[in-house]
Amino acid sequence: MTLFAIAMAYLEATVVVYLRMLYYPDGFDFPLMPTPPMVMFIELGREAATIIMLVAVGIIAGRSKIERFAYLIFAFGVWDIMYYVWLKVQIGWPDSLLTWDILFLIPTIWAGPVIAPVLVSLTMIWAALWIIRKQDAGITPHFARWAWWVEIFAGLIIIISFIWDAKNVAAGGYPNAFRWEIFLIGLLLGINVFIREIRKPANRLQGHGA
Repeated sequence: MTLFAIAMAYLEATVVVYLRMLYYPDGFDFPLMPTPPMVMFIELGREAATIIMLVAVGIIAGRSKIERFAYLIFAFGVWDIMYYVWLKVQIGWPDSLLTWDILFLIPTIWAGPVIAPVLVSLTMIWAALWIIRKQDAGITPHFARWAWWVEIFAGLIIIISFIWDAKNVAAGGYPNAFRWEIFLIGLLLGINVFIREIRKPANRLQGHGA
């Protein structure tokens, strides 16, 4: 799983290096260069395909629903962090963890300092390893329905922090200050609910079903 995510990250970084050689030969920076509609359409497809591959590997690797989810977020976290590691190795970018990047394009532009998605990815890896460790010990964590909804809400708050300035960035402007207060509310809310739920008594596994 880890090797798969690292290899995927290398492929992702390599494609980005090629794109930057074409559109940002002097190095990536804002404002964004105009992108032909066909290239943007292909990029959207590439991002969707990446998520589908991560979901597929999570389904294959897990034995239960919660474990499949854990492997999904683990793979995503490793892939995301290693993507930046490979970019640093290949082209010496980013200059620092505070360097701004375009994070995602679906459904609109996500932008923010590199450290923000890295923090999310580290949290995902930590949560995934906790779940997997409990599964390996014969305990399957059960999360209340309300907790899943709060986690989704926390994730949406984080996404809002990334897309807050999307209209300005898409229009060719320089990003305004990142909304750390929004980001941290979402991140800390998600972590708090996860810890609360993971510490509850869990049922013993009965076979490998969910």
